[in-house]
Amino acid sequence: MQATGGVVLAGERAPVRVNMDRWRAGLPPDAWPDTLPAGGEVWRRDVFVVADAYRAGSASPRQLLTAVLAWAYGPIGYGPWRAARSLDADPGGKRLAYALEEVSTPAPDEDALCTAYRRFSDPDHARLPWLGPGLFTKVLYFVGYRRGVGGVQPLILDRVVASQLPAEAGVGRRNGWSSEEWLAYLRWATEQARVRGVEPDTVEMTARA
Repeated sequence: MQATGGVVLAGERAPVRVNMDRWRAGLPPDAWPDTLPAGGEVWRRDVFVVADAYRAGSASPRQLLTAVLAWAYGPIGYGPWRAARSLDADPGGKRLAYALEEVSTPAPDEDALCTAYRRFSDPDHARLPWLGPGLFTKVLYFVGYRRGVGGVQPLILDRVVASQLPAEAGVGRRNGWSSEEWLAYLRWATEQARVRGVEPDTVEMTARA
C-alpha cells in the first residue's frame, strides 16, 4: 500500500483541476473510478488510492487508466477524447493487465520495471493509442511505486521532466525514450534521493517545478 492517506506528498505543490462532468460524459461507465474527488481537485494521493485498489483486485485496469489519465491531462480539453481512444483499444483491460503484471508485485525490481516499460511499447501485446512513455510511465509510477522502502522506484518521465534533467541522468531531451534511458534516470533519481534524504518521486517533482 502507498499509505499516503490524506497527506499531500512532499514536493507536490497543488492538485490538478479536472472537469469531472466532462470526463464522465466522455468515457464508458465501467471505466470510471468512483473514488476520484467529485469536486475535481485531484492530488497524486487520489490516484494512488485507485492504484492500491487495482493491486488489491477491487478496481479494474480501465478504472486505473482513467484515474491516471484524468490526473495527467487535467484541464486539457482533448484529454477525455484521447483517454477514450486508449480505453476503446482495450475493452477488457487485458493489454493493461499484461503490461502491469510485473509491477503489481509487492516489490518490483529493476528487471520487472524494464519488462513493464517494454510491454507498454509492444504493439502486439500492450501498446495502446495515445499512450506513449510520457503517459505510461505515469501508470507505472502509480502502480509500482513503493513508498518508504528505498531503492529504485518507477518514476514519471515526460517532456517536462526530461527537459530539466542534467546530462548525468542519462536521458535525451526528445520523447520516446528507451527502457535503458528510463532505468538510467531511475538510478540517478535514487542516488539523488539518498543524498537529499527524500523520496525518489520528490526528485521527479523537483525537476518538474
